[in-house]
Amino acid sequence: MPYIDLEEGVPGIRSLALYRPETGEHLYNLARVLLRGASTLSEGERELIGAYVSYRNNCVFCANSHAAAARCLYGDNEQLVDEVLRDMNAAHISDKLKALLNIAGKVQILGKEVKPEDVAAARAQGATDREIHDTVLIAATFSMFNRYVDGLATFTPTDDEAYAEMGKRMVEKNYQMPVKES
Repeated sequence: MPYIDLEEGVPGIRSLALYRPETGEHLYNLARVLLRGASTLSEGERELIGAYVSYRNNCVFCANSHAAAARCLYGDNEQLVDEVLRDMNAAHISDKLKALLNIAGKVQILGKEVKPEDVAAARAQGATDREIHDTVLIAATFSMFNRYVDGLATFTPTDDEAYAEMGKRMVEKNYQMPVKES
């Protein structure tokens, strides 16, 4: 049960955006820019970074919903998402993405955990400054989102199909602000 009076049955950050649309709009805009804006990282890679950080933060809602979005975006390679969440280092992803996920994992712990050698390792695998920047910002943003969602005990569905539908909606609607149903 949420700690504050949120719309019943509306999960995660959606309920918080409905509760306080003047802040929710900015959070949704940030997510849209980071996850759907112009980037040399694919939308699937960016969703995967968000899911990975959320998984490490034990934020069930964000981990499951963004993993579902990443699965949709990866299409025939959707199993990569689960491989990364099980064991990022053993996953069948590029060395560049592994290096970026390593950075994201360090940001999830504490920003100062990212060391020059982590950035050098990502650059050695072909990561650009923009990709490193965006990885750090996605990881930091998702850590905030995770704490926001869990800190207010928002509704977290337990049905895998609910998350599959959320993933499809995030991919199709590109992070549009939710609208309160009358």
